[in-house]
Amino acid sequence: MRPASRIGSALLRRTIRTPLRAPLPANCIIARASVISNASAVRAYHPSMRLRSIMPDSENPPPREAESTDEPTVPTDIPTSEFHERADQYLNELVQRLEEAQENDPNIEVDYSAGVLEVTSKENTFVLNKQPPNKQIWLSSPISGPKRFDWVVSQEGMDFKEGGGQGDWVYLRDGTSLTEILRKELGVDVSVDDQVPR
Repeated sequence: MRPASRIGSALLRRTIRTPLRAPLPANCIIARASVISNASAVRAYHPSMRLRSIMPDSENPPPREAESTDEPTVPTDIPTSEFHERADQYLNELVQRLEEAQENDPNIEVDYSAGVLEVTSKENTFVLNKQPPNKQIWLSSPISGPKRFDWVVSQEGMDFKEGGGQGDWVYLRDGTSLTEILRKELGVDVSVDDQVPR
């Protein structure tokens, strides 16, 4: 046998014993994946290795604070007829409460005519009136100053029960309620318009 044929037959025997591996292109995803999986299988875990995850680094993170929805930013869009109905109901209720307070304190004077309510108490004069073009109730107070209140329905949206919103007259610049101002400055509680009818 010639030496060249001996080398050829030895190569042939080696090829038969081991499966034939065709070279894969460099951009082949399968080849790269198998190399990566084999390398990770061989790599051992060491305590100094730090695993990264989507969880926060602290063991007991504080709960995420809910977004504040208490302060309204826009008035609730209501038709003019509903504005008149709500404003008249509010002012009529206020007049009734002030007249009850007037029975206990003769220094309170109440005058309500043509949608304008004037209240004098302890030498302070408060004026409330309806402003239909703006759909607002205006208050002129010697204590808190002039404010314009819009009808706002709160607690109504995705996180609240449908039709369970509560309405009040709110000064949108600072979120104060007309009901709260009257309670603090005049000592009367006008808790009307609790539930918004649907």
